[in-house]
Amino acid sequence: MTPPPDETPPPLGEDERDAAVRRLQEAYAQGHVPHEEMDGRLHRALTAATHADLATALDALPGQPADTTSTVAALGGRIRRRGAWRVPRNLKVESAFGRVHLDLSRAVIEHPVVDVELALGTGKAKITVPRDAEVDVEGLRTVWKDTRYRPPRTARSGGPRIRISGTMGFGRLTVRHARH
Repeated sequence: MTPPPDETPPPLGEDERDAAVRRLQEAYAQGHVPHEEMDGRLHRALTAATHADLATALDALPGQPADTTSTVAALGGRIRRRGAWRVPRNLKVESAFGRVHLDLSRAVIEHPVVDVELALGTGKAKITVPRDAEVDVEGLRTVWKDTRYRPPRTARSGGPRIRISGTMGFGRLTVRHARH
């Protein structure tokens, strides 16, 4: 007999909380967050249970564009992002030759929906998403091999929605959920 699914989202890592606190401190130091608001935001960041909770602490920080886009490009070699990096709302990844590894499992995701657009020629790509993320790969076109993605057996809520689109030439995209 299978035990009932665990509905509790995984706890946030210390790196994620630290990155959020640093961002709040920077905004406060620059005068973007009033003193009266700072304590509440810090409390929400330090007590957040999910990525969505953490995003509310960072929500609408003045001085930050509401819809951010970032492009990571390389002609050859490796593109790698991991740890507590800040994920933009729209992320474009371009590579003619080489491998791509995006690890979003410990990243600071401030938006409920993140669009990842791939433009890859040759080489494989791997994207690790948070355990509670919802993934959509319908917008991705592959030339040579199909995308490897298996949704988790038990659905979790509270995480971001990751939409992956674009084109993959000669290579394969593997998407997996973090185990922690």
